[in-house]
Amino acid sequence: MTSALISPEPDVHDGEDGQTAVAELGQTTVTPGRRRVSVMADVARLAGVSQQTVSRVLNDSTHVRPQTRARVLEAVRLLDYRPNPLARALVTGRSRSLGVVSLETTLFGPASTLFGIERAAHEAGYGISIVSVVTLNRDSVLSAVERLRRQAVDGILVIAPQREAVHGIQQLPPDVPLVSVEAGPDEGVAVVHVDQFLGAELATRHLLELGHRTVWHIAGPPDFIEARQRIAAWRATLEAAGARVPPVLLGDWSARAGYELGARLAADPEVTAVFAANDPMALGLLRVLHEAGRRVPDDVSLVGFDDVPEASYFAPPLTTVRQDFMELGRRSFSLLLEEIERGMRSSTHVRVAPELVVRESTAPPAVRARA
Repeated sequence: MTSALISPEPDVHDGEDGQTAVAELGQTTVTPGRRRVSVMADVARLAGVSQQTVSRVLNDSTHVRPQTRARVLEAVRLLDYRPNPLARALVTGRSRSLGVVSLETTLFGPASTLFGIERAAHEAGYGISIVSVVTLNRDSVLSAVERLRRQAVDGILVIAPQREAVHGIQQLPPDVPLVSVEAGPDEGVAVVHVDQFLGAELATRHLLELGHRTVWHIAGPPDFIEARQRIAAWRATLEAAGARVPPVLLGDWSARAGYELGARLAADPEVTAVFAANDPMALGLLRVLHEAGRRVPDDVSLVGFDDVPEASYFAPPLTTVRQDFMELGRRSFSLLLEEIERGMRSSTHVRVAPELVVRESTAPPAVRARA
């Protein structure tokens, strides 16, 4: 049977009392496949250092030499040592875990935002506790946050795309490190979100610059803050261009809504350009336009929002606004860590820029033959 061997060397570090501590070292071996659960003393023995040094390494202290840190981490790997989170929390006052309150939904935006947060936390060595709620409102947000506080999380992220959730966020205790993601209050709470106004402006202006006289809009439900922001930007862009502002068609983010509302647009020959508030509604519109014999983009140009993975495989491939959910997750996570380190709430608002992705569903309007 093979054994792994670590050859220790003297470990010198500054103790908490300012004195220099020297660990007595000797050669130590460990046999892979051991069944007993490893404890910190095992790691210290294998690395040839004190338990205090192991603790410092695991808690990212700067008072450890690089060579010693490497030996301790190698011992941790060989022993498959798992630090006790409760013990660590007692020593450091930190659990290295974060709480996330999220809407229980398969909608691409909130689900992708949650994935981005999980990825950022994982890369930084943080655990995530998620509380999903069926409806985001004042009571559900307050209840979810209280559940997470009982788990002793270091801070909380609330994915809050709906207006009712904002009322709950505003009433949370000020001592809770908190960041609102996707949308949030205008003040009093840190917010990280994609610039929805800019995204809708890019979509609408793209169609106007192609030569379309106006742009119709299939919007998301008005209780979603992002839907309202996209409506506002669409309207403002048309007004700034001196274009007619058609009535808003309110959907529910589904392909069915795009199909049903799109039937009205497909029947109107004056409709040459449509901005759908998300890609699934754009997909439904594509279907009904095809059934009505309206070609995209020859007869109607179409822009979506989100850039779902399937968007480039629509027929035709969809021009859409891409939201960088990985960056949204990273920025949210980083801002929450800053609050935790400072020990105080922030009112910072961070905007993540969207990107217009031009594909084959948009083109200049066709010139109609005169009778």
